[in-house]
Amino acid sequence: MSESDGMEDVIEGGLRQSLLIGSRIAETIARSRQETQRQQEQHDAQAAREAATRLAGDRSAARAVLSPVQKDQWWDKAQPSDIATVYAVAEGWKDHDPIALAAAEKIRTEVQTRYGIDTHDMSGYPAALQTAVQGAVAEKAKQDAQAQAESEKRTSEADHEKAVQLIAAARAEELRAQATKLAPHMERHQVPAEYLANPELAQALERAHSAKTPKALEAADTAIKERLYLIGKDGINGPGIDQLRTETTANINGTGEKHFADPGFVQAAKDMHEAKLLAEAGFSGDKWSTQEQRYERAENELFARIEGVGREIENRVTGDDSQRLKDQGVEAETAAQIGYGSAEHHEKFADSLAETGASDTQIKGRLAAARSEGTHPSVAVANGKGAAKARKTRTGAAVGAERGKGGPSR
Repeated sequence: MSESDGMEDVIEGGLRQSLLIGSRIAETIARSRQETQRQQEQHDAQAAREAATRLAGDRSAARAVLSPVQKDQWWDKAQPSDIATVYAVAEGWKDHDPIALAAAEKIRTEVQTRYGIDTHDMSGYPAALQTAVQGAVAEKAKQDAQAQAESEKRTSEADHEKAVQLIAAARAEELRAQATKLAPHMERHQVPAEYLANPELAQALERAHSAKTPKALEAADTAIKERLYLIGKDGINGPGIDQLRTETTANINGTGEKHFADPGFVQAAKDMHEAKLLAEAGFSGDKWSTQEQRYERAENELFARIEGVGREIENRVTGDDSQRLKDQGVEAETAAQIGYGSAEHHEKFADSLAETGASDTQIKGRLAAARSEGTHPSVAVANGKGAAKARKTRTGAAVGAERGKGGPSR
């Protein structure tokens, strides 16, 4: 073996060693990268779960705040600051939660009825609404109301948060009392106390508590089972408006964004969504209505509301055009009546007679006759006395209508 051969072996051995070390380093780097990626994925999933939990908690808190809005007794005692608080919560959630949308509509109706204030003019400012209500109650001057509005806009977030917490605490106390009353039925169906925040389930439990006959109790138990299944699918708060918008738009032709500002339309979409879930799960409904009938009723309600919006738009457009044409006709007729019999009118009349070749004598005679009449024909007909009475004969539309009573005419 030559000296050069020994050197090549050393070089080759060193190269192999370097490659081995490099391979191990690459493997270490790959494992580190995979671990980092796994940790990142776990972090993202955890963050998503925490965000979903926070959102569900915020939504439940919002519903607790809005729960009293549907009760007339609350409105009889509500202070302007209470109204401003529920208004702020409803406006913040109405595009995402059906309960909040219904509450916003209730607030708008009550404030309009009780105080003569349109919440659409508030531009989403609860402080402005509070000021307006205070102004309506105390009959303050306009300048004082505007100054108060600016002052209320600067109300701290801490005060608002405190009001929300107080209302939520009152709602929690109400739920605890309700849970004590309904405890036997909740234990029988294994209903967690927090599920009472679902209004439909709470109503079903109340019906079971009040049931006087086995049939009534059976119907209430069926409603409880259905609602527990739906909570398992959609959560305590039920489907959000975003979810209902996606489903309904995909299944009902003609559905548009404007329809989801209608609480009745959103409720029908929710009813159809729930009927579909229950039917797919094997729930047959009750003796009053099957799941298929519930689905069909909800679907018909959606189509009726879609058609109603379209008809409203059509009437608004065609009504404006029709009224405009009518007004133009009245203006033209009025102008004609005012000009009739004037010197300018007679001059134009004489010119038209001259163009036809009439002699001066003929023109003077026709003008004299025109001046003696001096009243527009439409006015003369309307004010005329001693006009001949029309004969009482049934022709045209009258005959057609009379024939219609017995069937189509031949």
